[in-house]
Amino acid sequence: MTSLRVLGVAVAAALLAVSCTSAPPPAPLPPPETPVAPPPVAIAPPQPKDQCGMVEAKAYIGKNRTELPAAVDPTRWRVACTTCPVTMDFRPDRLNILFDADTGRVKEVKCG
Repeated sequence: MTSLRVLGVAVAAALLAVSCTSAPPPAPLPPPETPVAPPPVAIAPPQPKDQCGMVEAKAYIGKNRTELPAAVDPTRWRVACTTCPVTMDFRPDRLNILFDADTGRVKEVKCG
């Protein structure tokens, strides 16, 4: 009877071991698909309007400042050297003509 008892204990232990083990966990789900954003569209910045006559004034670049015509409206023209102090107020209708202090040659024209 001892062998039967040992067999019973072995069967019980085997059943207990089988009942304690579980099936392997299911495979993890794949991550959700991330929508692909369309490539960014390059938008050109708005071109500044020529409110001061800069396009025509570009003809003065390289000329001596003494060759500049008299300003029709002196409040809308500012002639200064490139190293001269000027006010920092911005006026889009004002034409700035900047010349080299040493040579007197116009280096730049811009609105502001």
